[in-house]
Amino acid sequence: MAGPALTVVGSINLDLVARVSRLPRPGETLAGSDFQRFPGGKGANQAVAAARLGADVRMIGAVGSDPLADEALTGLRAAGIELDLRHEGVTGIALILVAADGENQIVVVPGANERVEPQSPGGAVLAQLEVPDDVVRAASRNAEFFALNAAPARPIDVERDLLIVNHLEYEVVSSGKLVAVTYGAEGAALFENGEEVARAAPPPVDVVDATAAGDAFAACLVVSLLEGRAREAALARACAAGALATSRLGAQPSLPTAREVDAILAA
Repeated sequence: MAGPALTVVGSINLDLVARVSRLPRPGETLAGSDFQRFPGGKGANQAVAAARLGADVRMIGAVGSDPLADEALTGLRAAGIELDLRHEGVTGIALILVAADGENQIVVVPGANERVEPQSPGGAVLAQLEVPDDVVRAASRNAEFFALNAAPARPIDVERDLLIVNHLEYEVVSSGKLVAVTYGAEGAALFENGEEVARAAPPPVDVVDATAAGDAFAACLVVSLLEGRAREAALARACAAGALATSRLGAQPSLPTAREVDAILAA
């Protein structure tokens, strides 16, 4: 059976990842143990995650006209995602430090992501806030279902059917017909009109890198709801997808398939 159709509007980056024993303090220099490059960006991560979970995905975004663009697009192309891209300027970059306990520090240089062309694709749409506000507003227009992962958090006036935030972002952006709030290792909850309607906890995993956990969670929750799953089941699947993503290094290489999510839930 064909999966649900989903358009993802958002950022595309190349992640430069260094592993360290612990995160540095201000002004401190540490020796890294490893350096790797991965395709990333919250939009691209969520598009790849949704495709691996069975959705038919289209990605609207932008990359530079530089040599880094092809490398940033490798994960999207491998996942068979339809690409609607603007090529201008320089490709977005994320500088990421990952500590031995899986915690990270991230600095994003948006580059071409600031030049994404505003579009109103209709249907089911998932967006984030690593692109300009006018892009997000345009994406929400005419959408039959609009989900916003409000990260990095900032106030934005846009109607959303589903808002996805962590507990810190929830202090900045809190309105939506349905709101999913993540609490890290403690799991996540769904709120409707301010009232909790579902809660789930992630399965135990050995944490390696938390970089794309939120993206895996967001994509899995959206895909599960579009598939018609009950809210409790959708939230449990999203927590499982997020947990699996923390057990592997890198953003897009860590994103699980539907089969992997099913397996860890059945274990």
